[in-house]
Amino acid sequence: MKILDKIYINGEFVTPHGTDTLTLNSPLNGEPLTQVRLADGLDTVNAVAAAKAALKTFSQTTKEARIGHLKSMHAVLKRRRNELISVMIEEYGCPLRFTTLLIDGAIDDFNNMAELLEHYDFTPRVGDSQVRLQPVGVVGVIVPWNSSNGFIATKVSAAIAAGCTCVVKPSELSARQTALMMECFHEAGLPKGVVNILNGTGALVGTEITENPDIAKITFTGSTAVGKIIAAGAVETMKRVTLELGGKSANIILDDADFAAAIPQALSACYINSGQACIAATRLLVPASRLDEVNRLISAAVGAIKVGNPAEADTAVGPMVSQTQYARVQDYIRLGIEEGATLLAGGLGKPEGLEDGNFVKATVFTDVRNDMRIAQEEIFGPVLCVIPYQDEADAVAIANDSPYGLAAYITAADKQRAYRLAAQIDAGRVCINGAFHDPLAPFGGFKQSGYGREFGVYGLDAYLEPKAIIG
Repeated sequence: MKILDKIYINGEFVTPHGTDTLTLNSPLNGEPLTQVRLADGLDTVNAVAAAKAALKTFSQTTKEARIGHLKSMHAVLKRRRNELISVMIEEYGCPLRFTTLLIDGAIDDFNNMAELLEHYDFTPRVGDSQVRLQPVGVVGVIVPWNSSNGFIATKVSAAIAAGCTCVVKPSELSARQTALMMECFHEAGLPKGVVNILNGTGALVGTEITENPDIAKITFTGSTAVGKIIAAGAVETMKRVTLELGGKSANIILDDADFAAAIPQALSACYINSGQACIAATRLLVPASRLDEVNRLISAAVGAIKVGNPAEADTAVGPMVSQTQYARVQDYIRLGIEEGATLLAGGLGKPEGLEDGNFVKATVFTDVRNDMRIAQEEIFGPVLCVIPYQDEADAVAIANDSPYGLAAYITAADKQRAYRLAAQIDAGRVCINGAFHDPLAPFGGFKQSGYGREFGVYGLDAYLEPKAIIG
């Protein structure tokens, strides 16, 4: 079992003041993998102090200097790509095909931000005035376990580009991934105190970040429930906040689509990251007149969805991150059965031969009503809800009848028709005909999926305060 007993503060690997430890077990077989020593409130105070001290000089650096730091980090991550992929698969259980996409995206985040910075104007003119865009200050970065290093890359690259310094709290369930990312930042040679990273719980480290008056901004990705706690705590010191929260994304297949191609694609969109994704397309909206056809196509296609070893290239669904998450997904499958939805595939229990790990069967409920809890609540596992609609207006109404609004998907032969529907859907991103991600387009949610945006110029803007200089 690997022992991790270091955090990263002021450019040095230090032993935490905190003495609590956590044992992390393999999601594949339940065997102990790692024992991690957790930081506490005092460690967080020290990290914030280091970031605050570094801000004095780093906030005054030229954008050419920041571009250099971003390119250095990109080079280190690119060199250590295979390690980043391997540790994510081993510790978290993300399938190889999706892990590769996530890590490549994380590597590119630093290069994308460097390229954006080359032409970014920090002193635009507006009317008869000059606007000075200055760093917001010390940023608290809090990220979850389902793409730990990916979220760190997105948020920290934007913070560095803006001239901010950071205190990063990844999920304690991602300790081995975090340890590798610490090494990468250290190798990149960033000035001391610009990036500080703590393994620790939300109760101790997260609370201190939320309450510490020297933190100017918090950027958080995670559950809506925790996001509300952070937002409420941050208001006391008027912190700027970016929240990327839960989702229950609708995937609308219009009647002119090629259903034979759209249905396998819809399963993949639901089961990305083993279903442990805020953008997973977990509500499949199909014409009621073609529900029987959809059910037949799903029954045929779901058999090709491989649940198993995430290190194998053809695996589509890996294990849940923990036994707790496995139990949560099982509870929702049980709830769907109790609510009267028709279980078309999968169901309760573990797939045959995978009893030792946190594996969930690739599950599909059909003829689901949108008012069922399995259609309204984020399950965060490989569970698809098929919901019939009557016409386009009904499809839009069902898609928008959700507390969430992070992402949505539309498949149609007539692309202009898809665009018309996209304009009516309340979601931060609407992906058309299999498109999935644009690293320069804004990403964030409507409604209880949060507020603020990440990626590209919108992401950079979130780390800057505009100051008008008039006259």
